[in-house]
Amino acid sequence: MDWDKLRVFFAVAEAGSFTHAGEVLNLSQSAVSRQVSALEESLEVPLFHRHARGLVLTEQGDILYRTAREILQKLNIAEARISESRERPKGPLKITTTIAFGSIWLAPRLKEFLEDYPDIDVSLMLSDNELDLSMREADLAIRMMPPTQSDLVQRRLMTLHYHLFAAPEYLEKHGTPEKPEDLEDHRLIVFGEEFRPPVPTLNWLLEVGTQGDGKRKAFLRVNSTYAIFRAVQSGIGIGALPHYLSQETTNLVPILPELEGPDVDVYFVYPEEMRHSNRIAVFREFIVRKVGELVE
Repeated sequence: MDWDKLRVFFAVAEAGSFTHAGEVLNLSQSAVSRQVSALEESLEVPLFHRHARGLVLTEQGDILYRTAREILQKLNIAEARISESRERPKGPLKITTTIAFGSIWLAPRLKEFLEDYPDIDVSLMLSDNELDLSMREADLAIRMMPPTQSDLVQRRLMTLHYHLFAAPEYLEKHGTPEKPEDLEDHRLIVFGEEFRPPVPTLNWLLEVGTQGDGKRKAFLRVNSTYAIFRAVQSGIGIGALPHYLSQETTNLVPILPELEGPDVDVYFVYPEEMRHSNRIAVFREFIVRKVGELVE
């Protein structure tokens, strides 16, 4: 199979038209069309359905597109590894983690890393949904659960301990609970069950101190730890938050400190192909050092 033709085919599949692919490849529309037609002739199958509104991959075209994408991703990894300087790490580094951890803890600490490694081009992508590292949606991830994919390298960074917190203004208005049973009379902010909490027992404050199988009613349900953090900060009610969040602000007051929720392990994760990446190595060292500064 001719690699040049495969490269043109992939650009067309990505762009959805010969014209747009030609603009990306700096080729004429007719030249792009000829390359794709020649590839179809050599394979003896149509790769696109052609119609007035554009191009749609055939079943055979979709198979070839997925294979070509995988090949290009592996070539990009190889190129990055070859071009990396042994003396000074450089190049792009795409980092993904949760919205709460990335916004509140990680982002403010990146200044030191960026100053130490100005040749590393960092992109921070925050999402409570996991990006696919094997498909190079990101180079590395900091995740609140172990990876399920076997081709990913993982290192446990730390364990998050959950406690109850409220803002001073909430406590001034509603009082401070003295024992777990007192939570019955307070406004509780939790992770909505319909949003699939990242940890099944994350809403433990609805049950702690209750009788039998009883469960308290939540005052507010959200789908993000960061939203719980902001809601608690604003004085809406009491919420369960990981301990590192309380160290990033001055207006969170611990409630019933003897109570502790589920422990959540945090992992540093990256693809096996990136094991020898200098960029990954120096960022891993940086994160391990910063995590070591956390007071548990």
